[in-house]
Amino acid sequence: MTVNKWPVRTDRLELRPITMKDIDVLYALNSDPRVWAHMPSGVHTDPEKTAAQITRQVEAWDQSGLGYWTVWTPDGTFAGVGGCSVNAGVAWNVYYRFASEAQGKGFASELVQAAIPAARALRPDLPITALLLEHNRASKSVAEKAGLHLAWRGQDEGNPDPDAVRLVYSDRNLTPEVLHVILAHA
Repeated sequence: MTVNKWPVRTDRLELRPITMKDIDVLYALNSDPRVWAHMPSGVHTDPEKTAAQITRQVEAWDQSGLGYWTVWTPDGTFAGVGGCSVNAGVAWNVYYRFASEAQGKGFASELVQAAIPAARALRPDLPITALLLEHNRASKSVAEKAGLHLAWRGQDEGNPDPDAVRLVYSDRNLTPEVLHVILAHA
């Protein structure tokens, strides 16, 4: 994989940098309660929330040379979104969200296998992290398959579910300062 060549193709996926042209497919994904089963409060009920997410990722691409991709199957079907984006200047954040029809096919792991080397090629000094909720077993499995290890476990501050537990996975030990920053931007 070449970091500066787009789109990226994996064995089964085409990964394209997010643009505002993706608003319709990303809003459809983010407004689907099935893909937010682990965190119902995350469902997008307004396209403006999705537009803000896209704006942040377009800026990420401009600032660091990498951000989240839209994910497409060879037949042109939109499958999801994800990749690596710099979190508050202190760590790469691995992210993946797939349409319910695309879940369980290994697409998230395939995406992460492309994203992590791209991030390391650009900023090897930054840790690779994944922030997830403890009860999201599928997300936990993807992080562990990618070689990330549990770096922190605690209450998910700001989550409307008072019992929610946040997990932070990382490819290396995190300083308390880095952990504080990434949790503040979770």
